[in-house]
Amino acid sequence: MNLLLKENKPMVATIISGLLIVIGLFFTFSNSPTIAALIYISSFIIGGFHQAKEGLQDTIQNKKLNVDILMVLAALGASSIGYWMEGALLIFIFSLSGSLEVYATNKSTKAITELMNLTPERAMVIQPDGSIKEVPTESLTIGDKLMVAKGTNIPIDGVLLSKYGLIDESAISGESIPSEKVAGEEVIGGTINLEEAITMQVSKDSSDTLFAKILRLVDEAQSTPSKTATMIEAIENKYVLTVLIFVPVMIAIFYFVLNWGWNESFYRGMVLLTVASPCALVASAAPATLSAISNSARKGILFKGGSYLENFGQIKAIAFDKTGTLTEGKPVVTESFFKEEKDKKEIINVCVAIEKTSTHPIARALVSAFSETSDHNLIVEQMKDRTGHGMSGMAYGSEWKIGKKEYVLEKNNSQFITHADILQNEGKTVIYVSKDDQVVAYFGLLDAPKEEAKQMIAYFKSQGVHTIMITGDNPATAATVGQIVGVDEVKANCLPDEKAKIIKELGEKYGSIAMIGDGINDAPALANASIGIAMGAGTDIAMDVADVVLMKNDLAQLAYSHRLSNRLKKITIQNIVFAITVILILIISNLFQVITLPLGVVGHEGSTILVILNGLRLLKSTPDVLKAKKRS
Repeated sequence: MNLLLKENKPMVATIISGLLIVIGLFFTFSNSPTIAALIYISSFIIGGFHQAKEGLQDTIQNKKLNVDILMVLAALGASSIGYWMEGALLIFIFSLSGSLEVYATNKSTKAITELMNLTPERAMVIQPDGSIKEVPTESLTIGDKLMVAKGTNIPIDGVLLSKYGLIDESAISGESIPSEKVAGEEVIGGTINLEEAITMQVSKDSSDTLFAKILRLVDEAQSTPSKTATMIEAIENKYVLTVLIFVPVMIAIFYFVLNWGWNESFYRGMVLLTVASPCALVASAAPATLSAISNSARKGILFKGGSYLENFGQIKAIAFDKTGTLTEGKPVVTESFFKEEKDKKEIINVCVAIEKTSTHPIARALVSAFSETSDHNLIVEQMKDRTGHGMSGMAYGSEWKIGKKEYVLEKNNSQFITHADILQNEGKTVIYVSKDDQVVAYFGLLDAPKEEAKQMIAYFKSQGVHTIMITGDNPATAATVGQIVGVDEVKANCLPDEKAKIIKELGEKYGSIAMIGDGINDAPALANASIGIAMGAGTDIAMDVADVVLMKNDLAQLAYSHRLSNRLKKITIQNIVFAITVILILIISNLFQVITLPLGVVGHEGSTILVILNGLRLLKSTPDVLKAKKRS
């Protein structure tokens, strides 16, 4: 509670204003009207100062009217005819709704500002003579060598110099399992060194680190209103001007046409001024959008503006890059065929012994597939590497070759390798193994789809969204991956400019289209999509041109974002309909002299408070349907 009041000064003024009204009521019932009036005036000034100041500044600076002006005028009008308590109550409840809006804004940005505390303000720089000097993190330059103690946050992005490091990257990846790092691998500022002290070298300026980008993206998003909020703001000035003209006209009608007394006519005008004000309508979209942006940011989904989050639920088609987006971005062994089962162990031993000396992705895939069942003590002699073709060596008294068909297959083994053609037709890479020029094994490799890709595609199809995969890969491989994940359409052999052209064509066909990618070749397509979405582990240029960044590279976040966008739309519509309905009911009730000013204040400002609280519901996480399906 203390923290709430410290961060929300308007709330303090609101509470004091409310207490003064209670004291004023005591003197009112004690037949001390003068003292009561003075106390109500004090409540009026204290509670209304912040709102009146903001309203006047906005009017003067931006040359436009706003709801704050209407509330102040209504309170002044009520007080001028002796309704001191009503005027003070109006200001108090109006001030309360404004304080709650400040609270909503603070609440929605709290999760983001906490990110700033993850990167330490000081860093330990290793001097040329080996000594350690503590300096401000912002003063670090590329190339500086740092020491990071056990249990402390890494101050800036860089490269690990120590042989080994165990890093808690949960703030970035969301994964609870620590990440093992070896010398030369990237370490991210704000993550935590869990083991002994490590050394690292700075690779980025403090303004260009991953956390700095996150903070900039969220700040941009929160300062960019949604289309609904912009639309409401655009009509606010005209609406307020209409009310200011409408109220005097109605007072004249009450007095001259309906023959009500002056006090009653003016009083009803002040009630009308209060209940016709669009406070709840103005608050229908902004707090809800801020809450939704904060919600998504906590999940590692960074929207660069409220309009992108608002519109994501309205997309009619969604396009995906293949490599690194729908797939893992590296090949894995999917099939293995051995000519003789009795020779399987020997073949695996030779494959691992030869391929572990290479850094090629295919070599790594073979080692990863068979290392657990191989004999790591086997020594292969006379090893040769024919770049682009394969590798060879001597083991078990025979010559072995591993690689492409034209390199390995020198003698006819057609009966054994018949199925290899089927693998190739499926778009898989086939690697052959020969022993003394006789093929003894072959393996099918594929850049495997991510675990959550199929479920994510199924989700969007269930929502009536057309799914397309656009890739530069060959048609056979693209068709295989497309069939596995279940996309509606596949576009293969696409260059970057062709991807952008296809996105434009899809946009013309479907209207609103999203594009998800991670590489430089995806940047033109991302820029041309209605909503461009970049994977967080992708290139900087893809992240820069995209409208949304998935920091955790989790495709399930797309479904989460879609559901959150639909929740935002639903809650915003609820707020707008509710606000307009309340305004109409209160205006009609006032015309029939059913409500008093206090009831009008409570009804009108109460509706404002309710729409703000309804918007705050978006701070609560949306159920993750994809993960729920996995658990079931």
